[in-house]
Amino acid sequence: MARVLVIGGGIAGTATALALHKAGFEATVHEAHPDSAEDIGAFLTLASNGMRALAQVDASSAVTAIGFPLTSLRLVDHTGGEVAHAPMGEVGDPLLHYRCLRRGELSSALQAEAGRRGIAVRHGARLASVEDGPDSVTAHFTDGSSATGDLLIGADGLNSAVRRSLSPGTEPSYSGQYVFYGYTRAATAPGTDACITMVRGSRAAFGYSVSPDGETYWFARVTGDPLSTEELAQGTPGAWRARLLPLLREDSTPAADIVEATGDDLMVTNATEIPTGTPWRAGRTLLVGDAAHAASPATGQGASMALEDAVVLAKSLRDAPDTDAALALYEEIRRPRVEHNTTVSGNISRGTHTPSGAARPSDEELARLLEWDTPVFPLRTI
Repeated sequence: MARVLVIGGGIAGTATALALHKAGFEATVHEAHPDSAEDIGAFLTLASNGMRALAQVDASSAVTAIGFPLTSLRLVDHTGGEVAHAPMGEVGDPLLHYRCLRRGELSSALQAEAGRRGIAVRHGARLASVEDGPDSVTAHFTDGSSATGDLLIGADGLNSAVRRSLSPGTEPSYSGQYVFYGYTRAATAPGTDACITMVRGSRAAFGYSVSPDGETYWFARVTGDPLSTEELAQGTPGAWRARLLPLLREDSTPAADIVEATGDDLMVTNATEIPTGTPWRAGRTLLVGDAAHAASPATGQGASMALEDAVVLAKSLRDAPDTDAALALYEEIRRPRVEHNTTVSGNISRGTHTPSGAARPSDEELARLLEWDTPVFPLRTI
């Protein structure tokens, strides 16, 4: 197996192409969006596990050139009092520091790195259908073109066209909260350098961090009924501020002042997830990233899980005797971990309890699994 079609040029798809290229496979990325900035709005945080995965595909420098590091977590209660302040992640290694950055900038940086390595990224290629055969798989695009390979990877996100062809009945479901994201340079947010502050508000969970050049990145998660399609389409920054501020004003925290100082750089989305146990693969087609296991943003692990997917998939294809064995091995390794994250994150959003016995690998086990030169077979139970 040598030729891989990657559908989706976001974080999951481009990282998968980088990992496959390093493993010796020919990967081509097909992205529906006409340019690299598929999502220029929301920001995300890459955790140490995500940064470790990037390091294994030699892409650290592409990402550390953007965004800013986070090395500690500060917890504030509804009165504004500090409850805790502790180191976060693997602070001893600068390459593994948590990193806060815009999603669109991360996608663009990964695509630029793919280009430097000679990996083709084709923009404006919107998938129409997948034709899976015994010896190859063909992607048909809405412009009438097609591409054939030995394996097709669906990395096309929450509303995946590949997933619709593979598992038509699987749809994202609302996970109990809608989420605001915003940026402002007009707020004076208390805190320390390279710190993310989490606020336990009475009516909303709030978090913020301040970049080295003084820009405050913030989010708020609000429990309630999902916002309708019409509300999301017609909402304005002013309307979203008016909706959120009364919830934040009930507390004596910096949250309301930060939101009030935010101008038009404000957006909102429903938090959704893919139900656990849904199919990931059929024939020569496999789903990765949010297409397979989108989770509520409450744990902040979505992008990092996608980067882990990329490394484990490339290693599985490299080490297994054939494609079927590789895809089975990949799913055996990845499903328990990502579905644990989906469950925990969804339970946080819904305010329900996650059983303490839920399995998750230790940091040491995960590091061994992601280590590029370590064969994947002895680690299959992690």
